[in-house]
Amino acid sequence: YTQLIARRVRESGVYCEIHPWDMSDADVRAFGARGIILSGGPESVTDTQPPKAPQAVFEAGVPVLGICYGMQTMAQQLGGRVTGSDHREFGYAQVTVTAPCRLFNELFDHRDPQGRAVLDVWMSHGDRVESLPEGFRAVAISDGAPFAAIADDKRQFYGTQFHLEVVHTPDGAKILRNFVRNIVGCTGDWTMRAFKDEAIDKIRQQV
Repeated sequence: YTQLIARRVRESGVYCEIHPWDMSDADVRAFGARGIILSGGPESVTDTQPPKAPQAVFEAGVPVLGICYGMQTMAQQLGGRVTGSDHREFGYAQVTVTAPCRLFNELFDHRDPQGRAVLDVWMSHGDRVESLPEGFRAVAISDGAPFAAIADDKRQFYGTQFHLEVVHTPDGAKILRNFVRNIVGCTGDWTMRAFKDEAIDKIRQQV
């Protein structure tokens, strides 16, 4: 999942790096990211000692996007509640957008009888967010997740229970692009070719 997220971000013309969940607060601050994405993973935030995002992530003053486990740990670390669910979701699902959100930016695959946007997505989770931290609002729901997507517009913190990075979420790459380009504000002019040329030049100078 993490590698796929990075690939989608780079395909949007934005440079990114992958760092481990136990990266120190000092290293987070030193890296100085313009935006941060917390990826999914096989763990459960209800475990005794689950992986947690560095606290500096939420104090950096930059947009943060949590995907699946990333959304769950963000919600729990900021004061929400996550529980195990009897209704596990794995595979194709439909998510109904219940409120305007910059993350979705008018994207939809279908419309429900009430005219609301409906997205075809890929789910893979057992736990789910049961209550939101202060400042957050629900922006999408699914049959198995009352908070399929959440947003704190003031801090620009967003979360999706579904996976944006896989091809089984048809508009997932567009949603990630909305985040890195429209919310984070990256220009989208980075290319692997330019990065390669820059790296080769740097190596030649050093040698």
